[in-house]
Amino acid sequence: MKMKDWRSTFLTLLVALAVPSALAQDEGFAPTEEEVIETANKPVTKGYINLSIGVYTDEKLEDVPKDITPEHLAGTFRKFTRVQWNPTTKTLRFDPRTAGVGTLIIKHPKTGAVLHEFTVDVRKTDLQKVAREMQALLQGIEGIQVKILNNKVIIDGQILLPSDMKRIHSVVKQYGPQATSLVILSPIATNKIAQFIEKKIGNPEIRVNAVNGKFILEGFANSMDDKNKAEIVAKMYVPDVVVDEAVADKKVLERKVDVVINLIQVRPPPEGEPPKIVQMVVHYVELQKDYTKSFRFQWLPDIGDSSSLEFSTGGRSPGGLTATITGTVANLIPKLNWAKQHGFARVLQSSSVTVEDGKQGVINSITRLPYQVVNAQGQPSTNFEETGIRTNITPQIMGQRSDSVKLALNFAVKSLLSYSDQGPLTASREIQTVLHVRSGQSAAVGGLITNDSGTNYNKLPAGASRNPIVSLYASKDFRRNQSQFVVFVTPLIKSSASAGADKIKKKFRLDQN
Repeated sequence: MKMKDWRSTFLTLLVALAVPSALAQDEGFAPTEEEVIETANKPVTKGYINLSIGVYTDEKLEDVPKDITPEHLAGTFRKFTRVQWNPTTKTLRFDPRTAGVGTLIIKHPKTGAVLHEFTVDVRKTDLQKVAREMQALLQGIEGIQVKILNNKVIIDGQILLPSDMKRIHSVVKQYGPQATSLVILSPIATNKIAQFIEKKIGNPEIRVNAVNGKFILEGFANSMDDKNKAEIVAKMYVPDVVVDEAVADKKVLERKVDVVINLIQVRPPPEGEPPKIVQMVVHYVELQKDYTKSFRFQWLPDIGDSSSLEFSTGGRSPGGLTATITGTVANLIPKLNWAKQHGFARVLQSSSVTVEDGKQGVINSITRLPYQVVNAQGQPSTNFEETGIRTNITPQIMGQRSDSVKLALNFAVKSLLSYSDQGPLTASREIQTVLHVRSGQSAAVGGLITNDSGTNYNKLPAGASRNPIVSLYASKDFRRNQSQFVVFVTPLIKSSASAGADKIKKKFRLDQN
């Protein structure tokens, strides 16, 4: 048997099995050999048709013969929808009546071969409205899709912000059992938040990684404060916790771990740089002005009585009693004294001390004045009275780049006024203060002003006669003493203690050979 004859015999048997016997007897309905070959080689088209109750839907089929009848439509679709075939436009019109899912199979009218297989899903009409409303309410949220599956409106996808999850939950809750959400928080969101945290910390040595919804801080910080600051910044950017339904139903239990895990290491502090040097120049200025004016007229004559009684014997002179009366007149000449004196004195002392920042500097310039005293046993001894200047200054630079210096000052000045029978008379002045002065600038720390004046009338001088013959005496003494004491302080911040030594050498010519 030839190959062509065998093929014809096979097609004849196939047609006999596929076409009912009643149709096979009809010579006009019998399929041709070309039709059998075409339908046998053509693949079956499969699809999914979504329908809504009461809404007509047309499905156009270009490759289906026009002579299809309802007998060529098989499946379970008749339980849910009616189907009409329009041979002119080759269109199937669906009239859904009941919600459900069925199948639709379209066969070839002559060969009986399956041309199309459709799954028909008939939904309730209000789900379309719910889907449109939810789509409108959530249109500003990216990464989600609104679908109608299993007679429900389902929102699916991944979002970046927990705030979007709140809005989705609120919208789904309004529609009750008609809608549900399968949206989850995208892993990309935690990576983006980790980048924001790392940028906000601003330390290139600190890295932020997002792992399983946790934020891990790694790297190195210069101090414990920088480490704590990085953790605080990370907690500020941590999003709200989105509770999964499986976790809420206790189907899955999450581990109790902090959202921010701080693994930052603190570098050991570097060796401290030597403290800065502060030179303090102190000027003590005291201006004194004394004025004295005196007038005295004195005439106090008095008689000195020097009477005596003498006895003598022998010699040429007869013995006997001799009486002698002698008198002396003193201060017989009147005296006139007049004096006027002006005294000016300017005492200037400068001191300088160089100390480290925050350390105390002490300047003392003391003179010990001796004087004689007599103890209770009448034995003389020597005591000493100190005069001079005592200075305590503690500088503190206000910042690493600041040129302002905080000075804690304590000055004490003790000066000699005069000597008396009991010893030297001294005057003390003290100043205590705290102030801020810029480097290279001077400040008047304090001033003490004293003013002393007095007038004496008809005061007898020392050694004057107490029993004069005639008493003519008049005197007037006027004195005024003024003193002003001022302290000036000038701090100088230096990089080292040797700074400025060249100027001192040049001033005293110490650099010359």
